Amino acid sequence: AVNDDTDTLVRLSERLFAAGVLPYYLHLLDRVQGAAHFEVDDSRARDLHAGMRGRLPGYLVPRLVREEPGAPGKTLLI
Repeated sequence: AVNDDTDTLVRLSERLFAAGVLPYYLHLLDRVQGAAHFEVDDSRARDLHAGMRGRLPGYLVPRLVREEPGAPGKTLLI
């Protein structure tokens, strides 16, 4: 998987902020054919997000979301 450890995600948020970008969304992968090897399951994603919350100030913790087919917008998972 890609970006599937807390250290990487914490560094990403810090570097985005240093570049003037406020992390807003952390998207779970759209479930499409041929990309399953990149998928992080919901439980693992919630654990990663909790790890970020434990190490970053709130403004650097992005919202954990997924795009759901037919939904009018992003689905917030946390």
